[in-house]
Amino acid sequence: MIRIDHIGIAVKNMDESNELFRKLLGQSHYKVETVESEQVATSFFLIGESKIELLEASGPESPIAKFIEKRGEGIHHIAFEVSDIRAEIERLEAEGFIPLNREPKRGADNKLVAFLHPKSANGVLVELCQGI
Repeated sequence: MIRIDHIGIAVKNMDESNELFRKLLGQSHYKVETVESEQVATSFFLIGESKIELLEASGPESPIAKFIEKRGEGIHHIAFEVSDIRAEIERLEAEGFIPLNREPKRGADNKLVAFLHPKSANGVLVELCQGI
């Protein structure tokens, strides 16, 4: 089973963006987390069974810093929750998708994550995630 886990949004200023999304969604974020390996700070809003993840670079070499420099703030990725991330990477690669990492790594929200190259998904960065 695959379901939308979250939509990641790259932001320049986490405090301002948390306030903006609090107003938009009528609720506050429920969790803030830093993922040192990706040089990113995250903030999560729960929307039904899915989430909005705000992503702020914590260093100039962060993928988020590079994304914002190139494209500006906005939707960065869509994440799908899968029950077996390794099997899903293998299946999708056989279908012609290009994994950015074949071996899942620890990401935010206590999940294993792997990404598919946007070139193989109509320009959309796709994240696969599995709870640990």
